[in-house]
Amino acid sequence: MSEQPGLMRYDALLFVFYSLAALPITGLLRAVWRREIPLRTISWLLLVSTFVTALVATALFVKVALSIGVMTGGFHWNAILLRMQTIWFLLMAYCAMYIGVGYQLVALEETRRALAATALAKEAELKALRYQVHPHFLFNTLNAISTLVIDERPGDATRMLAQLADFLRMTLTQQVSHEVSVSQELAFTEHYLDIEKVRLGERLTVDLAVSSNALDAAVPYLLLQPLVENAIRHGIARRPEGGQLRIDIEVVAERLHLTVWNQGVAEQGESSPDEGEGSAIGLQNVRDRLSHLYATDYQFAMSVAEDGSCLVEAHLPYRAMAHSQASLSGALRS
Repeated sequence: MSEQPGLMRYDALLFVFYSLAALPITGLLRAVWRREIPLRTISWLLLVSTFVTALVATALFVKVALSIGVMTGGFHWNAILLRMQTIWFLLMAYCAMYIGVGYQLVALEETRRALAATALAKEAELKALRYQVHPHFLFNTLNAISTLVIDERPGDATRMLAQLADFLRMTLTQQVSHEVSVSQELAFTEHYLDIEKVRLGERLTVDLAVSSNALDAAVPYLLLQPLVENAIRHGIARRPEGGQLRIDIEVVAERLHLTVWNQGVAEQGESSPDEGEGSAIGLQNVRDRLSHLYATDYQFAMSVAEDGSCLVEAHLPYRAMAHSQASLSGALRS
């Protein structure tokens, strides 16, 4: 069986038959892939099917080539078996590539689903932690209102109820993400302090120091409220003469430094929010949310001095919010 010089016609015809041979193999690949047949069974099935397809395609190629004069000579099966090796190899390579790419796509899809599931779980945990702040704060505030009623201070109780309604309206009705700007967080804190000032009056003094470049920094939503609540209820409110609360926020070396300091009552021992048992609900909630949001890229510590004053420090990665949705409505009133 000899070939004529028209190599271009010969190669073109060969390419057509090789391409046609890939069509049934592609259909077979899709069929076995959907059925999730074991890889070992697929390998044997493809080995046999590509051999048969290559043999049939080569025989048809030779017949057509002889009939149109691209080849000369006669039809011999021993020559067919020699010629089919090329197409058989190409078909096997095609199958290997198809399966390899398929498994890669499946692996990528499984990874994507795992990441999505992890993200959803993290989102659910963050929401649960965030919602935990409200009932804890609400219980304490209602307790304070009932105390005002018992102490025959109906005017103050009414004012506190109004401030509570304003705070809940601001924090519950707004659709906010798990992070807000420092200016927004300060606005939330100001509303909470308005509630406490109804109860404590002049016994509560507040000092605020915030650097201008920290106002648009991202912080966890309602981060300050539980820290301030802890400072007032476990420190300042227990002092007959009241006390001072100081909030400092600044950016240092691309880190957001936030401190809350308060005067308190001298007691024995020190506590830390990193201690699982015995730590306040609010502080534990803050620590858990920081862990979910920043993994290990944060520092959070609390120290109590011998005179009872308490210092809470949080160092977070600095990241400016894309748009500051709210600005500080005014300096916190002392």
